[in-house]
Amino acid sequence: MSMEASERTMFVSAAVDYTGAPASRSTTGGWVSAASILVVELCERLSTMAIAVNLVTYLVGTMHLPSSTSSTIITNWSGISYLFSLLGGVLADSFLGRYWTIAIFANIHMLGSCLLAISSVLPNLRPPPCNPSLLDNCKEANGLQMAVFYISVYTIAVGLGGIKCSVSGFGTDQFDEKDEKEKAQMAHFFNRFYFFISIGTLLAVTVFIYIQDRVARVWGYASCTIIMLLAIAIFFSGTRRYRYKACRGSPIIQILRVLVAAVRKRKLKFPADMQHLHETHPTESRLAPTRQLICLDKAAIIDDDDYIMIESGTQNRWRLCSVTEVEEVKMMTRILPIWATTIMYYVIHAQMITFAVLQASTMERSIGSFEIPGGSFNAFFIGAILLTLAIHDRLIVPLLKKKKGTLGLTSTQKMGLGLFISIITMVVAAIVETRRLKVAKSTSSTNSTLPISAFLLAPQFVLAGAAEGLVYTGQLDFFLSESPKGMKAVSTSLFLTTISLGFFVSSALVAIIRRVTEGRQNWLPANLNHGRLDLFYGLIALLSAINLGFYLLSAKWFLCKKTQRQTQTRN
Repeated sequence: MSMEASERTMFVSAAVDYTGAPASRSTTGGWVSAASILVVELCERLSTMAIAVNLVTYLVGTMHLPSSTSSTIITNWSGISYLFSLLGGVLADSFLGRYWTIAIFANIHMLGSCLLAISSVLPNLRPPPCNPSLLDNCKEANGLQMAVFYISVYTIAVGLGGIKCSVSGFGTDQFDEKDEKEKAQMAHFFNRFYFFISIGTLLAVTVFIYIQDRVARVWGYASCTIIMLLAIAIFFSGTRRYRYKACRGSPIIQILRVLVAAVRKRKLKFPADMQHLHETHPTESRLAPTRQLICLDKAAIIDDDDYIMIESGTQNRWRLCSVTEVEEVKMMTRILPIWATTIMYYVIHAQMITFAVLQASTMERSIGSFEIPGGSFNAFFIGAILLTLAIHDRLIVPLLKKKKGTLGLTSTQKMGLGLFISIITMVVAAIVETRRLKVAKSTSSTNSTLPISAFLLAPQFVLAGAAEGLVYTGQLDFFLSESPKGMKAVSTSLFLTTISLGFFVSSALVAIIRRVTEGRQNWLPANLNHGRLDLFYGLIALLSAINLGFYLLSAKWFLCKKTQRQTQTRN
């Protein structure tokens, strides 16, 4: 073996260690480094979900806000949290790098948890306690108290966005794709990454929510702070073993460059031979030009000003882009209809952490002498996700491989089936709520707990979890496999925005329904026992059915265009 070949096996290409020297294959990266990152994700998920899933009961029971207002606050907060991942992605890709992005934003997340714990225990930062059954006579939180609350939770949101956009990418940086052994380990990393997310969420909705409801809020939120402090310590302990990769610039900037260049050159005519369009990428990494979205190809037209700059050794990348850069943006544009039609699932997901939790809080939740917190019913949700993934991997994949030679359901099939199950989820939820309301009308208003089992809510949590297991994994597979190689990060961020926008749509629906039904039979009053949440669920089911129709059309269009694109490339 030559000296040069020996060095290639000793060091990982395009990666350095904490000193900036080439990363040694034997002393950096691998599972030891990845394990530290997995623990960070577990702690982040545990801390975030322990706060998010039970926050609606804090706003209603402690801050004395109406249920619909509380739901809107939480869905807006959740939506903005995922939007911050776009900002974190730009910072990580262009300036800070993934290591420092995680380190900085994990500390911000911990600070937010600490502020929330403090605000939950200081008497001046929350309204005086009152009888939950007489909620209309309770004193709502004042401006100062809500301001401190918002500062706390939105500090957590900023931290969440920074961590979420970088942690999976930094984990994969610890493996070398050019090494067959490490490439196989990377595939296992993704499986374990999702497993750790699920375990963190499961612990959050059981152990930590129990601490909040049965011990004290301050201890529940303080535990989240301690968990994040532990995550930070473990993360920094692996500094010497991590592999680091240089910032390559944000793909979002590339998309903006292509759009700006195409607009600036919109009046130019295409050359007679499209081979004369600008191209700088190596032959092996080039994308062939396609006839779809041809208006974007104008960004690659070379005009007189471009010739002058090229001859002088300079180039304005906001005026001239390569064909490959344009084709990468086209690929991202083609997935937008699928992106738009998967947003609706997360409207349903939002109901599971808001109104469904409030429903459970009004119902009988005891098993013997043990009373289950309302937020802990999301354990059915997480369990259904894990069960759905196991059924797909252990039953459906072998069956379809044997019969059709395929590796399970395709990403579009997963998303379509998940969207269909989500419609059934809302129908079941509406039926259960109708029954709960009948019991509420026949029960004394002084009773804080209705004589009806909260386990009637279990089917809707299970169905929503099964839908999420299909939609989430289908989206992740779709956005990563159908996006260009250089835009995997922005594609992941695009996927996360479906979650964000789903929460915003939920907030908008709540606001519209409150205004339309105000003064009549209010569907979403402060006390759910006096409302018509069943009709609200029915409306979401109807909108989801319409959305499913648009999704099926979008999926058919995408697959048709993909086939055409592949045919053009071969020709």
